[in-house]
Amino acid sequence: MSQVGGMRVSYGRGSLTEETLAGTWFAQFGLWFAEAAEAPEIVEPNAMIVATAAANGTPSARTVLLKEASERGLEFYTHYTSRKGRDLTENPRATLLFPWHPIQRQVNIAGTVHRVDPAESDAYWRTRPRGSQLGSAASPQSRVVPGRSALQDAEAALAAQYPGEVPRPETWGGFRVVPHTVEFWQGRPDRLHDRLRYRRDGETWIIERLGP
Repeated sequence: MSQVGGMRVSYGRGSLTEETLAGTWFAQFGLWFAEAAEAPEIVEPNAMIVATAAANGTPSARTVLLKEASERGLEFYTHYTSRKGRDLTENPRATLLFPWHPIQRQVNIAGTVHRVDPAESDAYWRTRPRGSQLGSAASPQSRVVPGRSALQDAEAALAAQYPGEVPRPETWGGFRVVPHTVEFWQGRPDRLHDRLRYRRDGETWIIERLGP
């Protein structure tokens, strides 16, 4: 691993200025997300790192797929009994990071977290492929299992039990992150990266530049 310290990439694909920044965080996120979605190097532009902390402060992070974005916030779905689900129940705050490295950009979003309405979770559940429904319902996410065969057996049992529609488990649903800061990072030469942040101040948003 001695070569790690010498690994460097020169950033110079673009810039981000106060003059070109959109008026709202959601408009700017929409612009950048669209460009990430069009970049052939980025396989899953909606893949984001979700960082949480338990009540005792123990942090954890994992990659999750963004499933909805609006001015209300950003949504993802999971088991409420998973590690992240338990963290968010105990400590309803999270940070989301979109690491769009191929286009030398990142978006960092921090905010409070709320469960989405059960009707919204039902609506999204119905759009999922049957295999994904069965896999989610069969998995005791984040808990120790004796082996892969136990998961496969549980999935097969559910498939036999529900030959038609698979019901959404009550312990599975959506979380919405309501931002209080949204930072847009653009790589620049000589480590003088652009970092522009929208920060909520009461009912208004302040735009500020951060040192790289």
